[in-house]
Amino acid sequence: MGLLQRYQRLVWATSITAMMLGVVGSSHGQEFPPKKTITMYVGFAAGGGTDTAARIIAKKLGENIGQSVIVENRAGAGGNIVHGTVATGPTDGSVILLGSIGPLSIAPLLMKLSYDPVKDLAPLTMGVAFPNVLVVPSESNIKSLKDFIDLAKKDPGKLTFASTGNGSASHLQGELLNSLAKIETTHVPYKGGNPAMIDVLGGRVNCYYSTISSAMPHIKSGKLRPIAITGAKRIEALPNVPTIAESGFPSFDSSNWYAFVASSKNSDAMLDQWNKELVKVLSDKEIIAALKEHGLYPSPGTRDDLRKYIAKDSQIWAKIIQERHITNE
Repeated sequence: MGLLQRYQRLVWATSITAMMLGVVGSSHGQEFPPKKTITMYVGFAAGGGTDTAARIIAKKLGENIGQSVIVENRAGAGGNIVHGTVATGPTDGSVILLGSIGPLSIAPLLMKLSYDPVKDLAPLTMGVAFPNVLVVPSESNIKSLKDFIDLAKKDPGKLTFASTGNGSASHLQGELLNSLAKIETTHVPYKGGNPAMIDVLGGRVNCYYSTISSAMPHIKSGKLRPIAITGAKRIEALPNVPTIAESGFPSFDSSNWYAFVASSKNSDAMLDQWNKELVKVLSDKEIIAALKEHGLYPSPGTRDDLRKYIAKDSQIWAKIIQERHITNE
């Protein structure tokens, strides 16, 4: 073998090794982690389930990569605003987003967005998946899902339910129950979980399909009464609360989820590195335990796993949107 050939092989081997170690992030010379503060955006107000998950994950992520990771809340339009911000934002790997079911899976079915979640946002990994819990104020006369449905049938449209915005999981879960139970309850959208919770606690709305993390402190304090779980199975955090499925509607099985995405203009190498680091955090035993305390169940996977999941989820909700004549108004 000639000297030139040996040199070429050495350069090739060195380059491959550097890429595997994440030293070279792309053909544009990106490095991982970026030599600047990492911003993890959340599309809802502080205090909600997305915010809780993001802060637990961000702390460990920062420790692992040796770089500061800050959580920034940008509420508005059911989370759609911040998804658009990230889609057109920095492409040096310094910005990631803990996105949610609404903007990623449902909003494209309801409205024209300033971004295309499929083309402009690249999947990194599923973050957490979890059921919601239907809660009412403790002073309410509603003690069970049967009470809720009986009251809704007695006076159609009078009962109100809060959500984190049009097209959010908490909105469509309410519409799904309306459809299956043949009842009419009135949807009241909010700009995030925290303001929705405030009005439920204040009795200004009758109920809320809340994240477990948001509802649990108020359930423990006795201010809220949980009457049903939206998933197929009961959960560890609320073992005595029945599912909607076992309460007479066996086909009701709806999970909420938060997933990590970034601008698709980042290099594939950068996106792959973020997948690796996020999966590492979500697989950490301490992080798993911390998230489960809030009813959040880590579900890390490949980038392609997330891409396929979002596509399948969109198909499911498209059917409900059509049946219930749901719009973004």
